[in-house]
Amino acid sequence: MTRETGQAHEHGLALGQTVRQLRSERGLSLRALAELLQVSPATVSAMENGKTGISAERIARLAEEFGVPVERMFAFAHVGETAEQPAGPAHPSAPDIPGGGHGATRARLKGPDWRSYAPLDLGAALSGALSSFLEFGYHGATMRTIAERANLSVPGLYHYYSSKQEMLVALLDLTMKDLRVRSLRARDQGHDPVERFALLVECLALYHTHRQQLGFVGASEMRSLAPDARRRVAAMRRDLQCMVDHEVEQAVLSGEFKTTRPCEAARAVVTMCTALPQWFRDTGPSTAEQIAAQYVDFALDLVQCVPERRGRPTEDTRVA
Repeated sequence: MTRETGQAHEHGLALGQTVRQLRSERGLSLRALAELLQVSPATVSAMENGKTGISAERIARLAEEFGVPVERMFAFAHVGETAEQPAGPAHPSAPDIPGGGHGATRARLKGPDWRSYAPLDLGAALSGALSSFLEFGYHGATMRTIAERANLSVPGLYHYYSSKQEMLVALLDLTMKDLRVRSLRARDQGHDPVERFALLVECLALYHTHRQQLGFVGASEMRSLAPDARRRVAAMRRDLQCMVDHEVEQAVLSGEFKTTRPCEAARAVVTMCTALPQWFRDTGPSTAEQIAAQYVDFALDLVQCVPERRGRPTEDTRVA
């Protein structure tokens, strides 16, 4: 093996190690990541073991799916390079970073405050599609009604999207990717399973109230997706459910949640939050933030949280 070949092999192993660590941190199974990337589980395994190269395009896709900057994918590429150290302790399921010592922790996601919601700006075409899907449903909407809502001609609408299916896929992709990144940032502010669970519930409730229209279309029109897109969106939904499942299971193991049915309780909590778009209106008596606080309390009741841990997340976890 030449020196150049040896370096390439070491680089591939280091990159694969990063992929494996990020997948583990996000609670993704090998098969779930394969579904997100639309490759076989064997391909993901080969990437993680450094047995196959990873193209620049796939590295960018992995970074997007993990919700990290592209440069984070190369965290282990050089000897002595270490990940940024966060202020709080690592997620218990995250392996220590090699070379970082017993107390090494993983990098925290950076970005805008996950509690902050700017006015939704989808562009004319997708705004028209969202409005049309909300009023007529996917099957009742037509390219003409969408064009009218978008203030575009029908030929002008086709300039942006070739079909209403393409617009539905774009809306659901945007919804799930935004929710996923916000959920990862929320979870990473927690210092133990109870805090992480409460923050995830708060994040889910805030998203499904502030983004009520997207959440409603996502829930009601999932069945209208073409099979490939439906499988991909379903995999992202399972990923989010797994995040909540993991924290409930860990809190049960530590004795802080007393439920004897953690999986069922976690699913009920997520379902409770995703049902918010069916009734929440921003003109109602409670704000999105008030609803989120109530839902955290409901969720802690559901998992039978011990009384001494019933306080809201500590103030330092509420800083982005």
